[in-house]
Amino acid sequence: MTTLTPILSHNWDRPDSFTLEGYRDDGGYRALRKALDMEPAAIVDLVKQSGLRGRGGAGFPTGMKWGFLPADNPNPRYLVVNADESEPGTCKDIPLMLANPHSLVEGVAIASYAIKSSQAFIYVRGEVVHVIRRLRKAVADAYAAGLLGKDILGTGFDLDVVVHAGAGAYICGEETALLDSLEGYRGQPRLKPPFPAVAGLYASPTVVNNVESIASVPSIVLGGAEWFTSMGTEKSAGFGFFSLSGHVTRPGQYEAPLGVTLRELLDMAGGVREGHSLKFWTPGGSSTPIFTEEHLDTPLDFESVGAAGSMLGTRALQIFDETTCVVRAVGRWISFYAHESCGKCTPCREGNYWMVQVLDRLERGEGSEADLDKLLDICDNLLGRSFCALGDGATSPVTSSIKHFRQEYIDHVEQGGCPFDHARSTLWADRTTTTGGNP
Repeated sequence: MTTLTPILSHNWDRPDSFTLEGYRDDGGYRALRKALDMEPAAIVDLVKQSGLRGRGGAGFPTGMKWGFLPADNPNPRYLVVNADESEPGTCKDIPLMLANPHSLVEGVAIASYAIKSSQAFIYVRGEVVHVIRRLRKAVADAYAAGLLGKDILGTGFDLDVVVHAGAGAYICGEETALLDSLEGYRGQPRLKPPFPAVAGLYASPTVVNNVESIASVPSIVLGGAEWFTSMGTEKSAGFGFFSLSGHVTRPGQYEAPLGVTLRELLDMAGGVREGHSLKFWTPGGSSTPIFTEEHLDTPLDFESVGAAGSMLGTRALQIFDETTCVVRAVGRWISFYAHESCGKCTPCREGNYWMVQVLDRLERGEGSEADLDKLLDICDNLLGRSFCALGDGATSPVTSSIKHFRQEYIDHVEQGGCPFDHARSTLWADRTTTTGGNP
């Protein structure tokens, strides 16, 4: 069994893990002191050598992204942290910010210094008010301790950090839509190029990174590139959160090296809930093609998951047992994407809407086998033809579920409705069966 690597989560069992005192007792902000004694370019090179890839889903090399900022642009540089976590199943950044906000604040300070930025923004999803309050308190405490603001630690480096609450739009997880929202406009994706590194926030060079990516930087500064690459795989280095949810005995955050398998993680998590068997699961959230039991031993790294036909994404491992109707599950996901489509482009705006109608029709037993071809045709008009990745992601659960569970779709047609008892997939179903009463 692969050993867990509790690095970002190593202090989560402390009742004061979210405080400045608790973080410093565990060595917090030592990396910032070390980084400020280095040249900014040396930190960028260190992150490049570490092989740290973006933890927000796309997996783009973090140090390479930092290196894209043009040296001859006279405009100020900005660091923007994408904390707008909101995809179904994705639940790693919010607990990280809640339990260990100073790891993010320290990472922001180091990354800002590395890219020569004096202004950073943390864009947080507006619904998570408790997280926003905790982050703002962490930022305020860092200012009071001289870890942010003017002349940080007496080095002459200045940095202001703003925690910005979004209005609750999933599309603002797309980096350019986030930037428009941050500027006060309606959150919609921008045409690229130009990319944010050239013309991002306020048309200035901007780095946009995920929470976990930035929070991982202090440990790399302290441990070094070789320490980081000693974990994970050759092309997917380091550690990361694997969020297990759904029909699993012990759901939660499992911080492990990239390349761990679901079989290993399920062993740690007590397996699928007692008395049931695995049916399907998502390797990277609802916008990634689903996997089945045959993929239990697929290494969870970018290359292996891609070669198996899906994407590692945000490592949101949603586990579904045999009681789950795949048509119903996919229908719920597509309803989300239809609701969250910004409406800027026709394929996404119309395609997701019509997929909801077709899936609902199948679930009610009013569809036909021809509806499967209709769904695939809509996906064909969405994939690669929408303005941003929201449309592409929405096709993933539809096409992969038809690939793996086509007969289940047909059963809905032949049996005149859903053949599943939806109550059996609830967490209290077995309890009510055993006791014969209400949960």
